[in-house]
Amino acid sequence: MEQEQQQRSVRVWDVPTRVFHWTLVACIAVAVITGMKGGGAMLWHGRAGLAVVGLVCFRIVWGVIGSTYARFGQFLPTPAKILAYVRGQWQGVGHNPLGALSVFALLGFSLLQAATGLFSNDEIAFEGYLAGMISSDLSLQLTTVHRLAFWVLGALVCLHVASIVFYALVKKHFLVPPMITGKTRVPADSPAQDAQGGSVKALVVALLIAAAAMYVAAGG
Repeated sequence: MEQEQQQRSVRVWDVPTRVFHWTLVACIAVAVITGMKGGGAMLWHGRAGLAVVGLVCFRIVWGVIGSTYARFGQFLPTPAKILAYVRGQWQGVGHNPLGALSVFALLGFSLLQAATGLFSNDEIAFEGYLAGMISSDLSLQLTTVHRLAFWVLGALVCLHVASIVFYALVKKHFLVPPMITGKTRVPADSPAQDAQGGSVKALVVALLIAAAAMYVAAGG
């Protein structure tokens, strides 16, 4: 009870960031399941990949004009921050430096996976939305990249989940609840403040850019 009284709640993750996070999780899960099943399920595999394109583009824009802790500049994992974290000297809320590396890697490989999928084909029943715009040879090469990137992305996802479990079991620091409620607990004397920014206008801009990206990715 005493420890609880010495802490306070800070609003760290805004609604758009949380919706993005869980929607991306769902889309990647659908893409994996339908990709492994094949056949008619590949229609939904392509749609899930198209959604990932829009989601990642949204997150990139939101990482610039979103609220405080959603902005890339706030958690950019510089060498100094990483060294301070390894030494146990880093203090902050939101993504820690190592977590930030994971975020950038997941975003990058998710976009790579989705983008190569747009140009890929399995020479049987599936063809990406933009596969007809390039040669068959190049399409097959990008299909190979798409399949290889799947394993890298899978490894990153597993590492991400393992880190969440490690923090929960070993450090007693639960990372999932804040991504649901948007709030985290910090020491009462912490200088951390509630997230600011991320206006409705910024959200509309990010959504429009994401929609435009999906329109182009779909062959529009």
